Amino acid sequence: MFDGIGKRVVCMWFPRLASDRVLRTRPIEAPFALTLRQSNTERIHCLNARAEALGLHRAMSLADARAFCPDLVSRPAEPGRDARFLLALGRWARRYCPWVGREGADGLVLDVTGSAHLWGGEEAMLEDMRARLARAGLELRLGLADTRGAAWALAHFGAGIAPAGQTRRALAQLPVAALRLDEAICTGLQRLGLRTIADLCTTPRAPLARRFGPALLARLDQALGDVAEAISPEADPPHFGLRLTFPDPIGLVSDVMAATARLLEPLCARLKAQGVGARRLELTLRRVDQGSQQVELRLAAAMRDAARILPLFERGVAEVDAGFGIDQIRLEATLVEPLPVEQIGAMQVQGAPDRLADLITRIGTRIGLENVQRFLPADSHIPERSFLIAPAAYSSPEGGWCSPRPRPLRLFPPEAIAGSGPQPPERFRWRRMSFATARATGPERIAPEWWLEDENWRSGMRDYWRVETRQGRRLWLFYTPQDPGWFVQGEFA
Repeated sequence: MFDGIGKRVVCMWFPRLASDRVLRTRPIEAPFALTLRQSNTERIHCLNARAEALGLHRAMSLADARAFCPDLVSRPAEPGRDARFLLALGRWARRYCPWVGREGADGLVLDVTGSAHLWGGEEAMLEDMRARLARAGLELRLGLADTRGAAWALAHFGAGIAPAGQTRRALAQLPVAALRLDEAICTGLQRLGLRTIADLCTTPRAPLARRFGPALLARLDQALGDVAEAISPEADPPHFGLRLTFPDPIGLVSDVMAATARLLEPLCARLKAQGVGARRLELTLRRVDQGSQQVELRLAAAMRDAARILPLFERGVAEVDAGFGIDQIRLEATLVEPLPVEQIGAMQVQGAPDRLADLITRIGTRIGLENVQRFLPADSHIPERSFLIAPAAYSSPEGGWCSPRPRPLRLFPPEAIAGSGPQPPERFRWRRMSFATARATGPERIAPEWWLEDENWRSGMRDYWRVETRQGRRLWLFYTPQDPGWFVQGEFA
């Protein structure tokens, strides 16, 4: 039993974390590998035991791997999902001790000091870990020692348990790579004939420090327990979800909205405490027949004001089929964005941006937020490239609309008209209408952007004219001197 003095650390290493995560849900009885693109080459990121038995290894190019094993099944790796899966394993590992941290991208470290006796001893605790994770389809290697570095070394290069107080003896015959050193340092030590940790312990420290730097001795001291190494548990990410259960089923829209209001207040307070705002909210209504319906609200801007958010739920709640009644509702912010507190000045117009965001949200719930769009200026002297169209909910208005020359209110693809010579024609027909030129201003020469491929500008440079017709229309015409021809491209107000 723990006597209050010795520290015990467990290292859990998942050598095939990424491939095990995929294969536990979609088993494949064949050589399997996950690939990751590096320097324009698909390379093996993780592989199963069958593929490794055929001679494949990590960092091997996918083309070489298929040459060795034509039956290889490959899929792209997803490091983000692997990280979330490791985080979930960390939460599961808290059943053994409350102090669980991450060890690299494929391992966990547990401070089990004083908790092993709850599982019948250290060996029984490790056996329980192996059995549970084997049933989950995960390959696991374990190391238990007095220090974090020693536990890592036993998990990666040794096996089992280092008895309390015997860390130096357990590590003596392990290679120097077991000290978590860089590959260059390990190669340099091996060239000097220092292959094991015992060789390092018997070598004078000063020459090692001068040649390899302080990192080598720091790792050695951490593994032997001469220098403390902390275990930092990762805090759980904030969860923005609340649930409310009713003693009697409800079905009226007013009752559902009142219940939603009760959940919105504490949810917005939690969002404010974390300095974020909700961009997507999901209201789940569970009926008494165990069926459920979701009402998703996508907001045009990050919000955490319950009074503004609540009315936006009315349309979705009104369309819900309550059936025989709703006995539980759950409100969750599934997408959040940073929303720091802003100081409102005396001269600042209050409420205008908020009202616009609310209007975009209301329209977006009917036709989709992506369909509510705004124009943004673009850095191009080509008329049809001088603006961008972006969803209003995911962009901010910009005030850089400035042009040295007037531009038409309406812009459309060039439409050919009859004309000859570099001067605007006195009479011409456009869209089955006859026009007479009253006044023409120009030309304004615009050259094509040669670094971009554009089929419409193959005719070369253009000379633009502002033409006022006797019929009252103000048109934007251009002439192409390199490929003579006249075109109409826009109309002024």
